[in-house]
Amino acid sequence: MIDAVGGFSWDEARRWLAGLPDGGGVNLAHEAVDSHVADGHGERIALRLLGRHGERHEVSYAALAERSNRFANVLDGLGVAPGERVFVLSPRRLLVHVAVLGTLKARAVACTLFSAFGPEPILQRLQLGGARVIVTTGELYRRKLAPVREQLDRFEQPPVVLVEGDDIPEGTVGLDALLAAASPRFRIAPTDGQDPALLHFTSGTTGTPKGAVHVHDAVVTHLATGRLVLGLRDGDVFWCTADPGWVTGTSYGIVAPLACGVTSIVDEADFDAVRWYRLLAEERVTVWYTAPTAIRLLMRAGPDAVAGADLSAVRFAASVGEPLGADAVRWGREHLGIEFHDNWWQTETGGIMIANRAGIEVRDGSMGQPIPGIEIRVVATDDDGTVQHDPDGALIDIEPVAHGADHGRDDATGAGMLVLRAPWPSMFRTYLDQPERYRRCFDGDWYLSGDLVRRDTDGYVWFVSRSDDVIKTAGHLIGPFEVESVLNDHPAVVESGVYGVPDPMAGALVHAAVVLRPGFGTEAEVLRSITAHARRRLGAAVAPRLFVVVAELPKTRSGKILRRLLRARELGLPEGDLSSLEPSHA
Repeated sequence: MIDAVGGFSWDEARRWLAGLPDGGGVNLAHEAVDSHVADGHGERIALRLLGRHGERHEVSYAALAERSNRFANVLDGLGVAPGERVFVLSPRRLLVHVAVLGTLKARAVACTLFSAFGPEPILQRLQLGGARVIVTTGELYRRKLAPVREQLDRFEQPPVVLVEGDDIPEGTVGLDALLAAASPRFRIAPTDGQDPALLHFTSGTTGTPKGAVHVHDAVVTHLATGRLVLGLRDGDVFWCTADPGWVTGTSYGIVAPLACGVTSIVDEADFDAVRWYRLLAEERVTVWYTAPTAIRLLMRAGPDAVAGADLSAVRFAASVGEPLGADAVRWGREHLGIEFHDNWWQTETGGIMIANRAGIEVRDGSMGQPIPGIEIRVVATDDDGTVQHDPDGALIDIEPVAHGADHGRDDATGAGMLVLRAPWPSMFRTYLDQPERYRRCFDGDWYLSGDLVRRDTDGYVWFVSRSDDVIKTAGHLIGPFEVESVLNDHPAVVESGVYGVPDPMAGALVHAAVVLRPGFGTEAEVLRSITAHARRRLGAAVAPRLFVVVAELPKTRSGKILRRLLRARELGLPEGDLSSLEPSHA
């Protein structure tokens, strides 16, 4: 068990893994499921699946091991080779766990997709990832993949599309029949801990989304943080509310709780405050991992929503996605009797790096302290966010400030970039097909997070801002360039600039400034058309919420759009104050 912090090291943590039989190495799926069955705990409930309309179904570790074995055999029958990419597009259902774990057993690479994406972002990620197999539902296939099927068929190797359910659309293969016919036994071949396992796409300010590649050894971090940060222990009922299409929904919705051998709640329904409180109470959730956006929505719902719900089983609650405001921490204590523990990490880190972990004091508004095994620095940057060096070429440290200083202000005074000493087990190993982009993420042994923070003399870290223009809205990471590319495809749009503005619920909202061509109707008609175009291509979660018509976009001399200036103008800020306001938590 991982119970103590003293003397912690990643080498020691690796010895807590079961490992494949006969010295076969480390396979993430084996650690998550099969190892518990081998230890005689196959009857334990791994997943408690809750449907939209009251359906309830439990799946044991033994049953999950068998079903993921069948999926691995399906991939083997399709000729999927180790390292090839299997994409999973699904709501929160058993399908996600089975496909991800079966893919890992087959030593292929699993990539989950956000099901609220529109066809365009999905197609782009399938192309960038070189999809070999796509696993989805019939309903999502019709809405998200069928409109771009022609482009899928133009892939160098057109992917096989497996569809869950009985009504199988033309051009797809029925997964349920394949699973029923497949053997329930599968022997995982020897797996090197450095073999690729997971692919997560994250957006940048320019260019295409980046595919961060993680390896099987990442399970060391998932297991350690599940125990040390979230405090998971035998008998726990764990609920991670993140969508499986994002890194949190994979790392802490699938891997970490299974590696720790606990029962996970998988709720298919959308957010509803009364339902959430009822779920926490009736399912006797002991550890709850959610997002600031959800907490703010619960705050808005008021006391009537929680009336009568017994939340006494909740032992530990944590939050990730954006910085958790001090007001939300105080509200949790006062109104729910729950103390929310904020933490920080990124797609690239693969797991929690800084946390108000179980057993340490929570400082309202702070991300917490570095977890055991992680070394950080806060270093000086130029105005454009580039790290500074002293005459000898070394990074320049920013001195920590005394506890009690005003960490929560919006300006970047006294802040520096958060950097982490590499490597650690869950650290991404490359950006898919972009080695130079990966190289630029490091300065010697230090990973450059791109986040500006302050640190106090007790080691607590306080988020300030992003050093780039990536937008984090309701826990979803949106790249402006990706949205601009779709907007610019509209015949009435000359060019566009996409940026985020603060929002008390979502953290940030996606807005866009557009330069219009004449002759396409009234401004109101054109904006309605652009809005429909954006939602159809991108999905409602990514499409801009507000459009502003401008005569021209502000740009640098080299032609780069000054998105921060667009934001400052909308907010009425001085145009010299270009501090980014979006967070970049995982």
